[in-house]
Amino acid sequence: MTRRKSSDTDAPSEPTFEAALAGLEAIVEAMEHEHLPLEDLVVQYEKGSALLTRCEAILQTARGRIELITLRNQNEIALDMTAKESDASALPTPNGPAADPDDDDNDIRLF
Repeated sequence: MTRRKSSDTDAPSEPTFEAALAGLEAIVEAMEHEHLPLEDLVVQYEKGSALLTRCEAILQTARGRIELITLRNQNEIALDMTAKESDASALPTPNGPAADPDDDDNDIRLF
């Protein structure tokens, strides 16, 4: 069975954040400046409430995505730093004579 695209006329698609916000602003403007009958005000309020819920859901999804991106970037930075530290500890140390703490020839004296 083939799936139908959401652009078919079966069900209206959800508005984008920008479209929902613009619709919400238009409803608020109409409710504030037009003299609407009570029934129309209730209908407008209901539409506005649905649009507000849609905007909040989109914002919550975006916030979650941003948090995931941030965590992924922090993990990558931590892994890079760990790799650099392990690379630095694997470097050979110079093989010079061991310093004798009792040897006065290696001391720097000012007077």
